[in-house]
Amino acid sequence: MSNAPPSSDELSMPALLRQARHAYASAMRGALADAGFDDIPENGLHVIGGLARRDVDRPMSRLVAELGISKQAASQLVDTLVVRGYLQRDVDADDRRRLTIALTPRGVAAAKLLGASRARVDAALLAQAGPDDVEHTRRTLARLVEIGRELETERARDRP
Repeated sequence: MSNAPPSSDELSMPALLRQARHAYASAMRGALADAGFDDIPENGLHVIGGLARRDVDRPMSRLVAELGISKQAASQLVDTLVVRGYLQRDVDADDRRRLTIALTPRGVAAAKLLGASRARVDAALLAQAGPDDVEHTRRTLARLVEIGRELETERARDRP
């Protein structure tokens, strides 16, 4: 019995995407755990990384849309990240009915580790696949994201 990984033609596209995502998540989770940030919930990586990349406060409503989860689930996730010291939640200065979230210093430190881990995986991929294949993959994935958006739009249009 061989322990060799299956080739790309043996796996479905969803399986390949799931395993590719795992490569990033594993690197990020390992770096965070090594640094003592082992209490971030599953979707917390997306929240912390997303806030760090945009370097702005983000309305809660946008977070709900980006994660594709319910308002209640997003609120619970943010509550957890606030209690654990990664985020702060404030009333929006322009619209007091809305809440914004931002990284705390602990959140910024975790975000730096996430970015460094992502960069290490990116560098390994570039070294193994080469720049042309990496760029082609990025374009293909961007098209797949667009297909997903189109399907969501169709579904919304077809709902009563």
